[in-house]
Amino acid sequence: MNIKKIDIHTHGIGGYDTHADSAYGILKIAEMQGYAGVSEIILSIYPSQIELMRLEMSIIQKAIAMQNEKTELSADTSKHFSEKLPAKIIGIHLEGPFLNKKQCGSLNPDNFLEPSEYSLKKLIEGFEDVIRIITIAPELEGSTKLIKKITDMGIIASMGHSDATYDEAEEGYNCGAKGITHIFNAMRGFHHREPGIAGFAVINNYIYIEAIADPHHLHPATLQMIFKLKNPEKIIIISDSVKETRLSNFIMPVREASGKLSGGSMTITEIANRLIEKGFERDMIFKCITDNPRRYMAT
Repeated sequence: MNIKKIDIHTHGIGGYDTHADSAYGILKIAEMQGYAGVSEIILSIYPSQIELMRLEMSIIQKAIAMQNEKTELSADTSKHFSEKLPAKIIGIHLEGPFLNKKQCGSLNPDNFLEPSEYSLKKLIEGFEDVIRIITIAPELEGSTKLIKKITDMGIIASMGHSDATYDEAEEGYNCGAKGITHIFNAMRGFHHREPGIAGFAVINNYIYIEAIADPHHLHPATLQMIFKLKNPEKIIIISDSVKETRLSNFIMPVREASGKLSGGSMTITEIANRLIEKGFERDMIFKCITDNPRRYMAT
């Protein structure tokens, strides 16, 4: 039985990312993810000027077409990773630009935009068939209208990079948001008098959550709490890998010069294997990289 492992949030790996200036770099990401045992990927684009985000989407769109046409990679591209098939690129995740500057994480807040239907149309027009997820901060003025519009278009609205209160997150969910981007990271934390978006994400039994389950983004006790409290069918393990991420179980954190975490350091296959070694139940963990993301993408 061929079990498809799906990473719905990866920016890059092995020196390549979605800032690529050609389809070659995008296909290299797919190769290396495939070599790591990942079957399908959704490529995440960083917030930037709309024109640049559109250019990056067009390059990914071309890479998807090349994969669909079964275009052969050049010999020097494929010889190192010929043992396994490249991961299939199944779409694009726009991580922004309608995000809260207070919760920028490792993203550049100068590239964030106020939510508006005009900016959304300008950003996604012509790419509606390849955009699968858009991360948006639900507390920003105008966000709930965009969440409804995004959802009506058949694109998943995921709440993240957000300073939302519990009630604001619940409103975003009621407007159609189906997911939470990398739980606890780049969002308002839990407080006993204000559970915030993080509290909403864990308590709500119906919304999906992404979890960067490497040793750096979530404390082991936090992971245990998530798996004890959250509906296990709604947990999706992601890599949030970046170009500095390496293959071969490289678990050192990827950090910026300031020391801030920049992205994930492990593939979802490596994360899953590590969690199982740490005592997490095997079937539950593998559903977080197979059945759960597949079901999420079908919502």
